[in-house]
Amino acid sequence: MGIPGFVQTLFADYTLRQVALGAAMLGIVNGVLGSFAVLRKQSLLGDGISHAALPGIALAFLLTGSKSSLTLLLGAAAAGWVGTLLIMSIVNHTRVKYDSALGLVLSVFFGFGLVLLTYIQKLPVATQAGLDKFLFGQAATLLRKDVATIAVLGGIVVAFLLVFWKEFKLVSFDPDFAFSLGYPVRALDVLLTTLLVIAIVIGLQTVGVVLMSAMVVAPAAAARQWTDRLGVMVAVSGIFGALAGVGGALVSSSASRIPTGPTIVLCASAVVLFSLLLAPNRGLAWGYFREQINRRQLQTEAVLGDLYILARQHREAGHGHPVEVLRTMAHGHGGVDRSLKVLQERGLVEETGPGEWALTPPGMEEAGRLSRQWRETP
Repeated sequence: MGIPGFVQTLFADYTLRQVALGAAMLGIVNGVLGSFAVLRKQSLLGDGISHAALPGIALAFLLTGSKSSLTLLLGAAAAGWVGTLLIMSIVNHTRVKYDSALGLVLSVFFGFGLVLLTYIQKLPVATQAGLDKFLFGQAATLLRKDVATIAVLGGIVVAFLLVFWKEFKLVSFDPDFAFSLGYPVRALDVLLTTLLVIAIVIGLQTVGVVLMSAMVVAPAAAARQWTDRLGVMVAVSGIFGALAGVGGALVSSSASRIPTGPTIVLCASAVVLFSLLLAPNRGLAWGYFREQINRRQLQTEAVLGDLYILARQHREAGHGHPVEVLRTMAHGHGGVDRSLKVLQERGLVEETGPGEWALTPPGMEEAGRLSRQWRETP
């Protein structure tokens, strides 16, 4: 099925349209907030929050007996927020490092959540079934009210981000300077973390606890390859998140028994891979091409310099020098034959005889300029 077929299916299928819309909004919110998490070197915080939210979901069900998405998400948000504050408290008041505190809280909360889920499954009530969908997500079950919940909570998160944009930017890049200006750094840090908690919690039903951290990190990591400006990075990250959400929904709908949540994560991973390879600023492919171009340029200049050294040892400016001598002098950087052809095309060298080369007057001038430049370089 081509792109037109996917688009036609998207507008024709009500269920797919709801799933794609919810996944797109989820991708935008997590992409935007994930940019700050990545820049603050808190990429794994999303993993900790999502795993810490599991016991909150179970406790919300045990206390209310309701499977309402809003009720369960509120429980997940409360547990995720508590887990995050616990991580921050451990780091600030003990000698335990951030990664150790994150792993400790993640494992304890997740283990507690699995125990509660096992207990709930054994209760003699029929309404407990289905809570395990929060482990791996079940995007196909999204209803209009679920999409509305994602839209409202996501809109609140984005609104707060826009209102406190300047403060969040300052706290993310230079918290000490923000403190010296009188900003409540601690409160802003808690607020930004709370927004990240909300962004993660609204996606648990779609992607699940296990894979939710990828929705936070992947779009932001991909966007970082394309720009050095925060505003552009946040916007691009949101776009990448939306593309991953819609793409995952469409791909999973094209074949049976393909889960939507993991497919969304795979689409996000594909965006990251594409960005790592082809982004103009930091793409590995473009970096390789630039390296090869620079390497050939250096080889060409080295051959020109070797000819200049040989020319200065002779009174005749047009005296030819065997290519074997140039190859011997170029041992270590190579590319003599190719460099000679390039220099000949540029009119800097000429072949004076079979296998013998000499500098032309423009070549002598260019070689002298390069020689002076090398000497002046510290």
